[in-house]
Amino acid sequence: MAPETRRQLGMLAALVALLLVVVVYNRDGDPVSATTAAAVRTPAASRERQAVVVDVVGLDALTRVRPEPQAGSRNPFRFRAAAPVPGPSIAAGPNAGVGGPATPVGTPGPVGPPPPPPMALKFIGVVEQAPSRLKLAVLSDGRNVFYGREGDTIEGRYRIERIGVESIVMAYIDGRGRQTLRLSGS
Repeated sequence: MAPETRRQLGMLAALVALLLVVVVYNRDGDPVSATTAAAVRTPAASRERQAVVVDVVGLDALTRVRPEPQAGSRNPFRFRAAAPVPGPSIAAGPNAGVGGPATPVGTPGPVGPPPPPPMALKFIGVVEQAPSRLKLAVLSDGRNVFYGREGDTIEGRYRIERIGVESIVMAYIDGRGRQTLRLSGS
């Protein structure tokens, strides 16, 4: 054989070997499973592949009508539907079995005036003078600082009723109510 023919046959054998390696690697994508694929292909393995169960997709859930959210009822920390609010219960009167009128229980009575707005002051401290036992309350509205004794008027709107160690009782001048302010420190 001529040296040129030998060289061409050697190159042909190398290309066939390379083609065989490429086919084996690309058949399963994994070189390890490609070499062991013949050992894995048993009837049991094919039954396992056929036994794969696919969950049913519930497309009807997409078309279900959902209740509209109501203003102020959204709670991002609740994962279930809210419990229904119980309606007013109906008490059975003496003529309930005879067809007499039923009277609702728990109907609200007349509602009074709304409570006064919260006081815009913070109680930030007490100044005491030891010999005279004088107590001054220190109050702040965020911009100004106010001082006052029991009975004094602050800002023309509030009166100091009582000064305690950790709280102060203040009342509106016009008599709308009173409020206890706790010591806040700032």
